[in-house]
Amino acid sequence: MGASTGVTDRPTILGIESSCDDTAAAVVRADGPRGEILSSVVIGQADLHAVFGGVVPEIAARAHVGKLDHAVEAALAEARVPLRDLDAIAVTAGPGLIGGVLSGVMLAKGLAAATGLPLLGINHLAGHALTPRLTDGLAFPYLMLLVSGGHCQFLRVAGADRFTRLGGTIDDAPGEAFDKTAKILGLPQPGGPAVEAAARTGDPARFAFPRPLLDRPGCDLSFSGLKTALLRARDAVIADQGGLTRADRADLCASFQAAVADVLAEKSARALAASPGLTAFAVAGGVAANATLRARLETVAAAAGTRFLAPPLALCTDNAAMIAWAGIERFRLGQADDLTLAARPRWPLDAAAAPLLGAGKRGAKA
Repeated sequence: MGASTGVTDRPTILGIESSCDDTAAAVVRADGPRGEILSSVVIGQADLHAVFGGVVPEIAARAHVGKLDHAVEAALAEARVPLRDLDAIAVTAGPGLIGGVLSGVMLAKGLAAATGLPLLGINHLAGHALTPRLTDGLAFPYLMLLVSGGHCQFLRVAGADRFTRLGGTIDDAPGEAFDKTAKILGLPQPGGPAVEAAARTGDPARFAFPRPLLDRPGCDLSFSGLKTALLRARDAVIADQGGLTRADRADLCASFQAAVADVLAEKSARALAASPGLTAFAVAGGVAANATLRARLETVAAAAGTRFLAPPLALCTDNAAMIAWAGIERFRLGQADDLTLAARPRWPLDAAAAPLLGAGKRGAKA
């Protein structure tokens, strides 16, 4: 960490995010305990990666290089805030696909060097984990289920830089499992929305998929075996019928989604029981956009007598508003980085916790 900086009552910060396949920039101003999003620009890359069935790191990195400056210009214009009126620049410094992270960090360094503004390196996971404070001014401590394409973990959030991991995935993240399920069933990418849409007309009880790790204590999760079970079920249907009907796909998706929901619900109940004195149970990350999963988690929170919070759909997936807000949290603590800030492919929020096993196509699990 670098030099400290002065603190204003209502800091306005530019956020830059490029850790995976979304190029994003946003301007956020502190408004008491929460944030006011003055602009949020997200430039997706889905079309570039669709033919490959997943994100290709080299293609993503090149796309970020070509789009980051345009995203920043658009965010500043939309917010009607010139660079000179900002209080700091926040950028995702990890974890993520290193080429994309490096692209964002280098742009942020250049802007900081040219303007003299403080530079704030942000953990992408902290951006997600602090989103309930951006949207609702949620007080500490709260339980966060961070559930996305590359990560899945339960975090007790006791401060802007105080995270305790209660459990996480030891292999695939749920979002990655959704993407692989879509690929197995010939559905379009990104897989999460495609599987959710197909599941709406399906029978969630047709296929008896496993609920991994529910027979073991604790809050760790596993989704790789569930994906394998779906592949075998698909092959069995094809062998029996000579192909898959639309109804078969819907039933497979519904059964898969039900298994994920059951696992997340039970593990969430355990995490809540293991972490008393909470202000709320919150969920964030791309998979938090799934309506079925949200409903199950809300039920778990109600059963535990705990407030439930989920971000607006636009803030579930990767965005720079959450990075700008995490920057505001650090800025208020008087923190800043210098121009030696490094891009990091791995960056666990809870440095004291043992590393989680496994690394999927979207990067290592923290």
